[in-house]
Amino acid sequence: MSTIEASVSATLLDRVAEWLTQASLAGQDLETIVRGFCERIAAAGLPIARVHLTFSMLHPLYDALGFTWRRASGVTIEGYRHSAGSKPDRFLQSPYYHLLDNNLQHLRRRIMPEGPSEFPIFDDLRKDRITDYLAFVQPFGDDSVQGMMGSWSTDSHGGFSDDMIAALLRMQNHLAVAAKMAVLGKLANNMLTTYLGGDAGKRVLNGQIRRGDGETIRAALVMGDMRQSTVYAEKEGRQAYIDTLNEFFDAIAAPFNRNGGEILSFLGDGFLAVYPCGRHKDPSKIACEAALSAVNQAQARVSELNNERQQKGFSAVRYGIGLHVGNVMLGNVGLKDRLTFSAFGSAVNEVQRLQSLTKKYSREVIASQAFASYCGGDWTTLGEEKLRGVRQKVTVLQPRPAQPPLRLEDSFKEASHDGLSEAEQVILLHRDAKKQATARPQLEKFMQ
Repeated sequence: MSTIEASVSATLLDRVAEWLTQASLAGQDLETIVRGFCERIAAAGLPIARVHLTFSMLHPLYDALGFTWRRASGVTIEGYRHSAGSKPDRFLQSPYYHLLDNNLQHLRRRIMPEGPSEFPIFDDLRKDRITDYLAFVQPFGDDSVQGMMGSWSTDSHGGFSDDMIAALLRMQNHLAVAAKMAVLGKLANNMLTTYLGGDAGKRVLNGQIRRGDGETIRAALVMGDMRQSTVYAEKEGRQAYIDTLNEFFDAIAAPFNRNGGEILSFLGDGFLAVYPCGRHKDPSKIACEAALSAVNQAQARVSELNNERQQKGFSAVRYGIGLHVGNVMLGNVGLKDRLTFSAFGSAVNEVQRLQSLTKKYSREVIASQAFASYCGGDWTTLGEEKLRGVRQKVTVLQPRPAQPPLRLEDSFKEASHDGLSEAEQVILLHRDAKKQATARPQLEKFMQ
């Protein structure tokens, strides 16, 4: 157990504040900031044994993370995700919920070695011989649900002195500023990569933001499309159709967003994926083989999806995929004040027409001769087609099914996560409780 009783050095803590400023200006990520901050305040003489920090953005694109730093073992990181249906007792019985429920900013408790625990977390703190605990809520702005929740714990025999608490509260403000910058930077990156794709998002972040900025690359191209989407929309209704479309994209499109591939855009009920490659044979071969492997995965995943839909009494989802290789132009197009990052060029037009030919030939996958020649393997020639904009007829082929049937690399039934940090869980539970408390008198009045 720590027995540090020395006064807090304002000079050393000022250095920690300066480091936070520099780390924030340098664009350091949240983990680096939290880890560096905890190590530095401990080195400055504060008898910190444990720090817990969790962040709330209530945004679907934010990677929710919680951090626990211990003097003996450093930082551990947890994504506060739980399976659907798990009980919220952990959050309802937390000091953070108590802070929100009572409109408090801080809660301090001395942790006695024995006796009943006010909060379940105190049982865990006793095992670490914690003597003093200070929880806090730090919004990132007035009337904002975005912010930081956390706690400071010490195993010092005398607990936290007034000077220590004053120092922690001061450093807490500096940490909140740096953490907010890191969170917003991560959020901006997530938004760009989610809506534009990984490569396009990086291009925009690196400064390709003017109309006309772009380049030409060579790539294997994949275009997929769901069949009879209009019928689904009319038959199932808006929400059921959206759910079906998302299930379809989860099944068919996910394999093309890994192993060198990237979903460049979603086009209604279809998508365009690219596998960038060099202009020589070997890079083209690698890209086309990766794309074909993803096609096999996508077909297996859609088959599993359709089996699940059949068990629920739903109709099967049909689709078509076109495969091609060629030059793709990527760039910013649109209005001066409203741009989109798009792919265009003859190869994009050709892969779209190849995808359309799956209807004519009643096949799920059709590839150009150019694509198939890089892949090797077994192909069935379907015929020759005149594609609009292409002088010569194009030989179109169908890949023969893999034997034995492909085994899924990962389960299609991916874990269902809500993606919320502990702070977000507590905030939402508190909101729900307030809504219920407000609605109950109104309901009783209505029923009288």
